[in-house]
Amino acid sequence: MIRSQPSKRPQTRPRNNVRRYVMLAGIGGFALLVPFFLVLWLLPDSSASKRPALAEVPPLKPIARSSVIIAPTTIPIAAIRQAIEPAAPRNLVGRREGNGRDIPIVGEVGWTIDRSPFTVSGRPEGLAIATVLNGTFRATGKLGEQLGGAVGGALGDVLGNVVGGNFGRQVQQFAGKTLDQKAELRGNVLVTARPTILPSWRFAPNLSGQVTVAELALPIAPGIRINVSNEIRPLLERTMRDQLAVLETRVRNDPVIEQTARREWTKICRSIAVGGGAGLPSLWLEIRPTRIFAAQPRVDQAAVHLVMGVDAQTRVLPAQTKPDCPFPARLDIVPEPDKGRVSVGVPIDLPFSEVNKLLEPQLKGRKFPEDSGGAVEVTVRGATLAASGDRLLISLAVTANEKKSWFGLGAQAQVHVWGRPILDAAAQTLRFTDIALDVESRAAFGLLGAAARIVAPQLQAAIAQRAVIDLKPFAADAKKRVDAALAEFRKQTEGVRINATIEAVRLVGIDFDAKTLRVIAEADGVVDVAVTSLALP
Repeated sequence: MIRSQPSKRPQTRPRNNVRRYVMLAGIGGFALLVPFFLVLWLLPDSSASKRPALAEVPPLKPIARSSVIIAPTTIPIAAIRQAIEPAAPRNLVGRREGNGRDIPIVGEVGWTIDRSPFTVSGRPEGLAIATVLNGTFRATGKLGEQLGGAVGGALGDVLGNVVGGNFGRQVQQFAGKTLDQKAELRGNVLVTARPTILPSWRFAPNLSGQVTVAELALPIAPGIRINVSNEIRPLLERTMRDQLAVLETRVRNDPVIEQTARREWTKICRSIAVGGGAGLPSLWLEIRPTRIFAAQPRVDQAAVHLVMGVDAQTRVLPAQTKPDCPFPARLDIVPEPDKGRVSVGVPIDLPFSEVNKLLEPQLKGRKFPEDSGGAVEVTVRGATLAASGDRLLISLAVTANEKKSWFGLGAQAQVHVWGRPILDAAAQTLRFTDIALDVESRAAFGLLGAAARIVAPQLQAAIAQRAVIDLKPFAADAKKRVDAALAEFRKQTEGVRINATIEAVRLVGIDFDAKTLRVIAEADGVVDVAVTSLALP
C-alpha cells in the first residue's frame, strides 16, 4: 500500500506574527505617549516662577503745586489822552480883587482862558501832558497911587535918560482915574505825572505842573502899557495847583485797583473740571490764589507798562471743592519781571491698567537672542506692571524653544524683573533704571535650560532699552485741559483785551501707588493785557 505524502506549506505564520507584534507595540507605545504629552500640556508650567511678594505702597495724596500768573498790562498813550481830555475843564475863569504887587489897580482883575486839546508824551521820568492857553485878561477899577513907580519901573529901561525918574512923577496925574482894559493872554501849561502803585491798593499819580505866560501888556493910559505877566502867572499857577490837587485826591482815593483785583481773585479761586483718565473718576483742578504782586509802572514813548501777578496753589482732586481764599490785605511791590507768563502745575493720574496697554506693545513678540543665534529662542508673550515700595515689578510671560528639539516643543515661564521708573523730561517718556531679574525668575530660567540662562542678561538689557512709555499724548491732553480752563480769562471786557495761551507742557516728576501712576506736569504759557480805553474817576 502506497501512502500519499502530505503537501508542504510555506512557513509564514511566525513572520506575520512578528510584524503584528511590532505594529501593536508601536500603536501601544504611541497610545502611551499621547496621554503623557496631554498631561504635560495641561499641567501648570513647572518653570513658572511665583510673583514676588509686593511691598506696601501708601495711597497717593492730593498734591499741591505752586502756580503763577504774571500779566503785563499795556496802557497806550493814546488811551490815556482820551481819558484825561474830557476829565479836565476846557475853560478856566478866575479873578482877584484888591491891589496887586505889579498891577497898580484898586479894583478887580480877571481872566477867561480856553485850553487847547492835550498832547501826551511818554518820557522815562513820567508822562508829560501839555496844553496851550488862549484867553483874555481884564482889569477894572481905579489906578492906584503906586502908578508912577510901576510905570517908571516898567518903562525905565526903554526911555532911559529921555524921561528918567521924572516920568513916573509925570504919570501920577492918571492916579485915581477909572480903568477898564483888556489884553490878550497867551501861555502854556506842562503837567508831569510820575505814577506809582501803593501797597494799600491805591494809585498815586504824583502830579506837578508849570505855567508859562507870554508877555502881557496892559494899556492904562494913552500910549502907556505895563507888563503884568509876573502878576498873572502866580494866579494861573494857583488855579492849576488847585485843579491838580483835586485830581490827585480823586485818583488816590479811587478803589478801582482793589475792586478789579477782588473781582479777578474771585474768578481764580475755584475748582475747574478737567476730566479724568480711563478707569478714573472725573478730576477737578483746584486753584487757590495766595498772593497778588505788582511792579511799579514803567513809562516809555508809546505806553505805560504795568505788571501784576498772582501766586496760587493748584492741585487735582477727585471731587469739586470750594476753596477758601482770603483776599490779601496788602499788595506786594516787587521788581519788574522780564515778561508775562502763566505756569500751572497739573498732576496726571494714570491707572496701571492703562499703563500696561502702553508698555506691552514695546515688549510683546520680541525674541531673544535678537540675532537668532543660540540653541534656545525666548519670546515675550506679554508684560504687566505692579507697584512695590519705591520700585515697579515688570512681569513677563515668556516661551523658550530649543531649536534642535525633534518635537519642537517649548517651555513657558513667568519671569519678573524689578526696575525703578525715571522720567525723561526732554523726551516726555517714562523709562526704567536699576533693572534686576528677580531671584525666583533666575531659577525659572534655569529650569528652561542652560542655554536659556544666557538669554537672561539680554532680556534685562532689552527692558532697559525697550520698556519706554510715551507720555506725550497725556501731556498734550493736559495742555488742552488747562487751556480750556483759561478760556474764561480770555473773554474780552469793555476797554480790556486779555490774551492767555498755554504753549507747552513740561513733565517734572512722577509718583505712584498700588493702582495709579501719577505724572506731574507744568503747563507754561504767556499772558498779556492790553487796555484800549480808560475811565478816570
